[in-house]
Amino acid sequence: MAIGISLDEIGRARDSDVAYTRNIFPLLDLGWRRTDCLRYLADHGLGDTPKSSCVGCPFHDDGFWADLRANSPTEWADAVAFDHAIRHGSAKANADGHPLRGQFFLHRARVPLDEVLLRPRPRPADAPACGPWTCPHDTAPAAGHGEVA
Repeated sequence: MAIGISLDEIGRARDSDVAYTRNIFPLLDLGWRRTDCLRYLADHGLGDTPKSSCVGCPFHDDGFWADLRANSPTEWADAVAFDHAIRHGSAKANADGHPLRGQFFLHRARVPLDEVLLRPRPRPADAPACGPWTCPHDTAPAAGHGEVA
């Protein structure tokens, strides 16, 4: 499995936890940083390629949510539905006797996503992004009442 982690995020490079898959990291092999990737994309007419991430990631900022709401209504609706679905934890976990204490929310304001007053701020172009197998956020939000999912 080829995973696009650059030198800027080398700590995210991990071996696969699936026996039949071996992870490789071509950007690390090339010695590329995010700036090298951006230059390559721009040189090939792909300079506006967005960063990848999971729609339901609790680490998104208001700029991401505002852009999703304005430009991707289907994905926004999916995120709002997911945010609602996680409010009281997993139905299976609850049924198995592992109920969630408190409530989960996608947005840091700890209110339903479709009720948040979004205040986008500029973010650096080299800010890390999530990928389908890794996330640059080393620490998960703390468990407890009113925490972000």
